Amino acid sequence: MLHPSRLRTLSSELLALLLAASCPGCGEAETVLCDSCRADLQPSVIARTTPAGLPVFAAMTFESTAANCIRRLKDGGETLLATPLGLALDAAVDAALLAGAHSRREVAIVPVPTSSSAFRRRGFRVPELLLERSGSVVTRALVQRGARGDQRGLDAAARVSNVRGTMRPRRSGHDRKALIVDDVMTTGATLDEAAAASVRAGYHVIAAAVLAVTPRHSERIANASGTRSK
Repeated sequence: MLHPSRLRTLSSELLALLLAASCPGCGEAETVLCDSCRADLQPSVIARTTPAGLPVFAAMTFESTAANCIRRLKDGGETLLATPLGLALDAAVDAALLAGAHSRREVAIVPVPTSSSAFRRRGFRVPELLLERSGSVVTRALVQRGARGDQRGLDAAARVSNVRGTMRPRRSGHDRKALIVDDVMTTGATLDEAAAASVRAGYHVIAAAVLAVTPRHSERIANASGTRSK
C-alpha cells in the first residue's frame, strides 16, 4: 500500500498532467482524450493481406484522431492513451482469432520486437504496451537484430529490403499457433519479416493484428473527393 504522502504526490502529478494536457484529436485543453475523440477510436475492423499473403486485421485506419493519438503515444510518450488504443487493438486480435476459429489459450500473441534505441528513447515497447493495457498475455518470441533504417519515405520494395534479417527468434515455438501483432501497418513488410522469424522459431503463424493500417492510395483519393463534395 502506498504511503499517504506518496499517494498525495502521485495525485498532484496526475492533476498537473491533466491540466497541461490537450486532446490529440481536437486540441481541447485539460483532457488527455475528450469524449468525442474517444468515440472516434471505436474499432471498425478492416481486413488486409501482406505481400507474402498473411491475413491482417486492423482495428482502424491510420488517419485523423487515430493517427494523432498514435503519434502522441509514440512520439510524445503519453502512455495514458495506451488504454483506449489497446482496447481498440483487442478488437482486431479478436477478429483474427475468430476468423480461424482459434481461442486465446491456444495462440501465442507475438508482438513485433522494438529496437533497443526506440526502447531507450520511449521507455516502453509500443505493441507490448498496447497488448498489456488490453489484458492480453504477451509472448515475446522475437528480438530485434542489429539496426534498421527508418521506414518512412520508402516504397514497398525498399521496405522489404530494409527489414530483411532484422528479427530473430528468442525461444522455440514448438509448433504452437501464433498471432503477430504491431501498432501500424503500411505495406506489411515488417509483419512478413516477423512472421518469417516466428516460423523459423517453430511457430505456426495464423494471421496478424494491428491497431491501424494506413489508407490505400485509392482510399485517400475517395476520401478527399468526398470531403470536397460536402
